[in-house]
Amino acid sequence: MRLLLSLILVIATAVSAFAQSPLDFSLHKLGNDPAGPTILVIGGIQGDEPGGFSAAGMLVSHYNITKGNVWVVPNLNFLSIIKSSRGSYGDMNRKFAALDKNDPDYQSVQRIKEIIRNDQIDLVLNLHDGSGFYNPKYIDRLHNPRYWGQCVIIDQKNIEHPLFGNLDHMAKIAVEKANSELLKPSDKFHLKNTRTREGDHEMEKSLTYYAIKHGKPAFGIEASKSFLTPTRTYYHLSVLESFLKQAGITFSRDFTLNPPAIKQAMFSQVKLALYGGKLQLELENVRKYLNYIPMNKNLANKFEVSKPLLTMVDAPNGYKIYYGNRNLTNLSPQFFEFDDSLSTLRFTVDGRMQEVDMGTIVDVDSHFSVSSQDGYRFNIIGFVAPNKGSECDVTVRKKDLVPRFSLDKSGRIYRVEAYKGDKFSGMVLVRFTNNNEVAAR
Repeated sequence: MRLLLSLILVIATAVSAFAQSPLDFSLHKLGNDPAGPTILVIGGIQGDEPGGFSAAGMLVSHYNITKGNVWVVPNLNFLSIIKSSRGSYGDMNRKFAALDKNDPDYQSVQRIKEIIRNDQIDLVLNLHDGSGFYNPKYIDRLHNPRYWGQCVIIDQKNIEHPLFGNLDHMAKIAVEKANSELLKPSDKFHLKNTRTREGDHEMEKSLTYYAIKHGKPAFGIEASKSFLTPTRTYYHLSVLESFLKQAGITFSRDFTLNPPAIKQAMFSQVKLALYGGKLQLELENVRKYLNYIPMNKNLANKFEVSKPLLTMVDAPNGYKIYYGNRNLTNLSPQFFEFDDSLSTLRFTVDGRMQEVDMGTIVDVDSHFSVSSQDGYRFNIIGFVAPNKGSECDVTVRKKDLVPRFSLDKSGRIYRVEAYKGDKFSGMVLVRFTNNNEVAAR
């Protein structure tokens, strides 16, 4: 029960306002401080910039806002994210001045404009990854004024705002903070003022300038595309935390701010649950193809995720699961009608009897068995019972299971499925914690 409640809590925290379709963007409201300031953080306006949308996703999944409020849209252009494209229908960040109603991005742009204009929003941060390293002077071919990486961007020095009108001052503080936490000296941040109002017609079409025109202080944050995603994410979070602190927003996080810890946190607790949690997929180190997954055609889009950048979309031969721009796995479904009459299974795990909720993961050190229940049959995927008989009331060890049927590449996680007649009743995952038996088959 604790495992199920833990998953539900993670999902509820991560997806406080899940989108209506698998590729709509989602809005997550962190903090509960009606009197405090509110910062809006946006990632994924361009889908080929994983540092920006990963930082926004980390903010949702791994931060606790203790004072003030942070609203996060980590996946503004979700279709472009899963395609790793700057923009599936053109650059969305050039669609905020004028946009034809027939443009495929029209509804998303209108929705994010409405959020930006919300009376509660005091400040807007738009997260990007840029090429090279911006420097106001030409240093070399990678460090010069033409590039955008490693800078904080403002459209102008000041804006009329009761709290955060001095954009230049706030940006300089954020730059100084990032430069005090550089991984190496050549990663240096700079302030870039595009002076948009003075005739930068491209930036006039951008999200941050739209915010400025509507009285909202706004900043762009650019990490360099020269880095791997965890390093980009590190620099985004370093700058972002400066703005949170300047706004008086306090927070805690459950990881240390460095690239290895960020990578570990980013790929931990990656789970997708269907049918109210009765079927759960553990996606850390998941195999590229998962076959014969019990599905229901009418309920396939009703899923819950533990990370806001995780989604499942239709594919020609089933479904694809993406985490950001990574295609984690591909599901080949086997369609069933569903039975809701069974909520728990009786397991004996390492000699101890326990009731196990559907949709949970059971940790096994040595061996397990599933107890028979009248009216139900059980299928342990990857296991063939002696004489091909019933798969319940039989002791199963890791060596008895065929590794290629495991959920994960390490051959440690296996599916235990329950059926009532021809209907699917739910699934429990069994995870072997003792890895001494190496999966060799």
